[in-house]
Amino acid sequence: MLKPGQSLAVTGAAGCYGGYVVQLAKADGLQVVADASPADEALLRWLGADIVVQRGKDTAEQIGKAVPGGVDGLADGSFQSSVATGVVRDGGSFVSVRGITFHKTSVRDYNHRADLLDSLRAQVEAWQITLQVAATYPATQAAEALVCCPAERGFTPASIPWISPARPICSFLI
Repeated sequence: MLKPGQSLAVTGAAGCYGGYVVQLAKADGLQVVADASPADEALLRWLGADIVVQRGKDTAEQIGKAVPGGVDGLADGSFQSSVATGVVRDGGSFVSVRGITFHKTSVRDYNHRADLLDSLRAQVEAWQITLQVAATYPATQAAEALVCCPAERGFTPASIPWISPARPICSFLI
């Protein structure tokens, strides 16, 4: 659920679904970005759209330019989910007239599941999954491995130090 002041992009905004979404979003205090043909721009401004971008193949790019960093939510009324979801910032919301369900995936959602982690370990050992190794250290330098890869090189605290029981090394996985 979006809160007043947050942004919502609406595709198909001049249609029945989109027109209602624009009005309801504006009534809830959201910043509304709508797509429309030039002929429908006045209608959308009257319905409450704060920003109107030209409908077309580059609608997502135009929304991204209008709201740098992405919108907080997207109501897809014109079946543009395959191109438009990229304008929704991380943690944002997406709704569509299509019957598609999006699911977030993150290592942090599953890192407490020993059964899944053990299954991944077995897949690595069977060479079904290839690990991306950023650096390798002797096991005696495991502490250094935890600080070896700075964030400016793209490594995050989610990177995992892996100490192989089969070999005396410590690899820093990304």
